[in-house]
Amino acid sequence: MVATVHPSAIVDAGAQLGDDTKVWHFCHVCAGARVGARCSLGQNVYVGNDVVIGDNVKIQNNVSVYDAVTLEDDVFCGPSMVFTNVYNPRSAVTRKNEYRRTLVRRGATLGANCTLVCGVTVGRYAFVGAGAVVQKDVPDFALMVGVPARRIGWMSRFGERLDLPSVGAGEARCPHSGDRYHLAGEVCSLVEEGRLP
Repeated sequence: MVATVHPSAIVDAGAQLGDDTKVWHFCHVCAGARVGARCSLGQNVYVGNDVVIGDNVKIQNNVSVYDAVTLEDDVFCGPSMVFTNVYNPRSAVTRKNEYRRTLVRRGATLGANCTLVCGVTVGRYAFVGAGAVVQKDVPDFALMVGVPARRIGWMSRFGERLDLPSVGAGEARCPHSGDRYHLAGEVCSLVEEGRLP
């Protein structure tokens, strides 16, 4: 099934849209953008030239995905969350050659109104809470909240908080999927897969 583009959206010639991707009202997808299959770009989403978006990515209303951002498969971007690509912007100083790359790994959730300061990597299936400001790399499965964002726990692939300390040792199962996780210090790992819907 080919991509669906709302009549009010602008998709520049050269942009790549995967099968069954939906581009909703008032979006702009620039010529160099690569968007995978089964994605949803909500109302008023902007996607820059140097952007790669994987499969099954959901980008909610009013999100701008600027140059130097990569979103892997199954990423969720909540309404009005913010990406940046220049660390120290000044209107009078051109810094397009100083963009810092941002990578959001598979399955991560970026909550409504959160901000990612450029140059960070958000780990697989991490969960950034609404309004958080991420200034440093985020580990896989981490639950991050606050300004600046701090880790307060761990999340399963299913999106449920795991019964693990923020730091230390332990094991936990996701009650929905049966996935088993192991915590060693500040590293949470999936050690046994259950099932995802």
